[in-house]
Amino acid sequence: MRIGYGYDSHEFKPGIPLKIGGVELPHTHGLAGHSDGDVLLHALTDALLGAVAAGDIGSYFPPSDPKWKGADSAIFLAEALKQVRNAGYAVANVDSTLILAEPKIGPHAQKIQARVAELLGVKPDQVGIKAKTPEGTGTDNAAIAHVALLLIRS
Repeated sequence: MRIGYGYDSHEFKPGIPLKIGGVELPHTHGLAGHSDGDVLLHALTDALLGAVAAGDIGSYFPPSDPKWKGADSAIFLAEALKQVRNAGYAVANVDSTLILAEPKIGPHAQKIQARVAELLGVKPDQVGIKAKTPEGTGTDNAAIAHVALLLIRS
């Protein structure tokens, strides 16, 4: 067994789509990032890579490389899964917490859960999606994602 943990954060920016967990959500602002700014998929990618001691998202997809400008974060996740499989592991479960003031994640949680499960090749009941507000933290203009996961030998 291996445990992975990932974290990511991005500030909100007007004029770009908001993607969280591979799902485009209706909102006035998106998340600024070199790629599509998907904090959940970025944190999940780091958790997968970290669990098999394979570096981090920046070592595979450096923000200095223009090739990744606006890239779909599902590409990053697919590479991390490849590293996990090459190391002889499979995803047992994922638990995530999103921290953001808005939009509310509750109405979209099942869709995000289903998309993350699809990207990982697991069942939706193996993916936990929770959301909290950033009360008193001064991060109202950002979205933050924490991800923990368990890998098992495949």
